Amino acid sequence: MKNFAVGMLLAVSMVLAGCGSDSKSGSINGNWTASLTDSSNGTQVFAFTTSVIENTDGTLSISNFAFSTNSSCFVSGETESGTFALSGDFNGHVSGSFGMKVQSGTPSGNVLNLSGTVSGNTITGTWTLTGGTGCSGSGNFTMTKM
Repeated sequence: MKNFAVGMLLAVSMVLAGCGSDSKSGSINGNWTASLTDSSNGTQVFAFTTSVIENTDGTLSISNFAFSTNSSCFVSGETESGTFALSGDFNGHVSGSFGMKVQSGTPSGNVLNLSGTVSGNTITGTWTLTGGTGCSGSGNFTMTKM
């Protein structure tokens, strides 16, 4: 009987420890790095880093956005917005749909749209760029939580 009680106590402790572990592993909140590749040849077109916080209404607050690649399409003054629709389970494994839009400041009129899927600490999907001369394209992207 004593061995049974000790065994049950150990089993309950392990279950409770498992419930609390890894609870933030899939949170969308945090710092992210992104690589955007061309759909025709797979070369990197854009790269950026940013901080993301999910708001209660499903929109994203995006801050500290910075391209790490040079582009005449985005020289300065970009504005960013985003959305996130949560799905998955409630054990800290976040997944869902992700959308992000970057509008150029100077020069004006260029828009980079990202649409993808969140799975834990990775977001993958497709991107499109529309705008002025030489500022169009599409491809795939991967964002990784830092």
